[in-house]
Amino acid sequence: MALEINDANFDELVLKSTKPVMVDFWAEWCGPCRMLGPIIEEVSKDYEGKAVVGKLDVDANQEFAAKFGVRNIPTVLTFNKGELVNRQVGVSPKNVYAESLDALL
Repeated sequence: MALEINDANFDELVLKSTKPVMVDFWAEWCGPCRMLGPIIEEVSKDYEGKAVVGKLDVDANQEFAAKFGVRNIPTVLTFNKGELVNRQVGVSPKNVYAESLDALL
């Protein structure tokens, strides 16, 4: 299951991770975000132990959404060794997210 990432644990779970990290920036009221949710959950299961996959609710956690310029949701950011390496805005097929992680493994 995708990790619950928030402003308090972002630094530890994302920026300090030794594994690639994918973060879905979303909100409860966002229709496209609800469409993307099951895809992110599948990616989380597929990459368990190989990468960190999590979700960050932008309504409750605005610090890192602002820091990384997340203006539209859903936005999925991929990090490697604390560096932002990919940005995917909107809903895409599962393979787009998988390929983003595969490139880092």
